[in-house]
Amino acid sequence: MKTRIGILGYGNLGRGIEFAVRETSDMELTAVFTRRDPSTVTIQTENVPVLPVSELLNWTDRIDVLMLCGGSATDLPVQTPEYAKYFNVIDSFDTHANIPQHFAAVDASAKENNKTAMISVGWDPGLFSLMRAYTSAILPNGNDYTFWGKGVSQGHSDAIRRIEGVANAKQYTVPVDSALTAVRNGENPELTTRQKHTRECFVVLKEGADPAKVEKEIIEMPNYFADYDTTVNFISAEEFAANHSGLNHGGFVFRSGSTGADHEHNHVIEFSLKLDSNPEFTTSVMIAYARAVKRLADRGDFGCKTVFDIPPVLLSELTPEEMRSHLL
Repeated sequence: MKTRIGILGYGNLGRGIEFAVRETSDMELTAVFTRRDPSTVTIQTENVPVLPVSELLNWTDRIDVLMLCGGSATDLPVQTPEYAKYFNVIDSFDTHANIPQHFAAVDASAKENNKTAMISVGWDPGLFSLMRAYTSAILPNGNDYTFWGKGVSQGHSDAIRRIEGVANAKQYTVPVDSALTAVRNGENPELTTRQKHTRECFVVLKEGADPAKVEKEIIEMPNYFADYDTTVNFISAEEFAANHSGLNHGGFVFRSGSTGADHEHNHVIEFSLKLDSNPEFTTSVMIAYARAVKRLADRGDFGCKTVFDIPPVLLSELTPEEMRSHLL
């Protein structure tokens, strides 16, 4: 039987999940739930209903895994623990500093209701988190380095759009070239947050908005911009549409370490991504982990999980025998 997937929210992540489900042989899209007027939402999969969120709890016996596509970092801390009472769930919560609190809330809800939940699934947090775990275990004497970009940060862009007076916005995370080169050369530099990345913001203001006030609110925003050198560019809606409509992203994880009796041998591990579509790649990761969520739930392994808790064998459509034969 195929794993039945439900989607809550149909923005960029929701569309990505729909397309990712269609690429699998063991999953099917069951329903899409939206806070918008369902008649305004058009999906590509035939015979799948688009329903208001008020109908969601009527589908508890028809959805195996509910994919939460919250519109912002403030949505998921409310949505995930709430819906973990009724469904096996998965989200892409990406505010790194708040992950422990989010995990605790979701874990309590899922365990109390015999559900399996996963949080912070994507590429960072997600695949990059795994790389940091693997490489630090392999080279315990060393340093981790993570660089993001150049690319669009959806969470940071959304944070700007929520500022009063902002009509639209995109934020690009840009690695500092000198820092990236030093790490790649095995120099093991000590880098502050500000020395590793800059942030470039392109903002369309609403009529009458105060640009100085908006700029100040952006560059002083904690957890998003306060620790970075941030440039804010105010542009027209026409320029925004022409030059800033894409969702490209990517990044690098490095582990630079040494081995030997006197640590005389140096090693650099590098893992990188170059993504044309951040949301489509993120949802492809989420779909693989949705497969694991269903398998854990079927075993009665309830509570909240992260990528650290999932063995690779639970992610693949291949059988363990096929994995050993073709991938090992």
